[in-house]
Amino acid sequence: MQTLAVVLEQPKRLALRPVGLTPPGPEDVVVEVDWSGVSTGTERLLWSGRMPSFPGMGYPLVPGYEATGRVVDAGPASGRTPGERVFVPGSSGFLDARGLFGAAARRVVVPGERVVPIPDTPGHSESCLLALAATALHAVHRKGLPELIVGHGVLGRLTARLCLTLGGSAPTVWEVNPARCSGATGYRVVAPEADERRDYVRALDVSGDPGILDTVIPRMQRRGAVVLAGFYAEPVRFGFPPAFQREIELLVAAEWQRDDLTAVSGMVADGRLSLSGLITHAASAREASTAYPIAFEDPTCLKMVLDWRETR
Repeated sequence: MQTLAVVLEQPKRLALRPVGLTPPGPEDVVVEVDWSGVSTGTERLLWSGRMPSFPGMGYPLVPGYEATGRVVDAGPASGRTPGERVFVPGSSGFLDARGLFGAAARRVVVPGERVVPIPDTPGHSESCLLALAATALHAVHRKGLPELIVGHGVLGRLTARLCLTLGGSAPTVWEVNPARCSGATGYRVVAPEADERRDYVRALDVSGDPGILDTVIPRMQRRGAVVLAGFYAEPVRFGFPPAFQREIELLVAAEWQRDDLTAVSGMVADGRLSLSGLITHAASAREASTAYPIAFEDPTCLKMVLDWRETR
């Protein structure tokens, strides 16, 4: 069995080509993908060749960990049913390419326990954002609702929305890119230099800037906490004296867990958390070679999604 997939052959060399699929077992499902998202964090590093070494890392690889589609075949022990609409957080079921993430394909084989059912409604491309929403929730749980969020990309916006959904006060969000300062609802977005506050207790960084702590720490209250929830290709650095004077606590938020994904899926399903207004660009999967650079280089692109439906 084969599928059409986005394959990073090597850094900055992308192809849309057939790859083999592993035969599905009794616990697996086969999902026909409708939409997949392009991550401007980890996938940017894979694209540029700056991704730190991880188990399973190497080229050629199928990127992506954000896809939605329909189950077309379900093993007897998969727990799923053909016809279900599901979110797919990636797949490693490829024969001639590595599946580090592995959701950017027309068809995927994945254990049924990994997919999450989603409503079968029009506009389900927004469900590609569930993994980012789960990432935001996992980061928020690391130390509690942040008063300061650094970065107003999709992850920062979802974190701010979650703060409000979970009953917290409206956070302040820092953003240095003027093109990304709009789109806030119920919270304010400012440039760091325009923020006069110096007593934040909890801050959460989703910017991925390895030097951001030198800007954040001087704005913190004594014994405040900073959670690092971005992905950093370079060593995170900061001047020690300001952190020492404030006894700052630094924490790292890793990837989301299944409970996070289940929780945000429920919030979206019952209307408490909105995913609207975050996908700014969409392209046919056949245009992947031009869509990926746009996702990484165009400052107006918050989120790029690929449409696989017309490749069938």
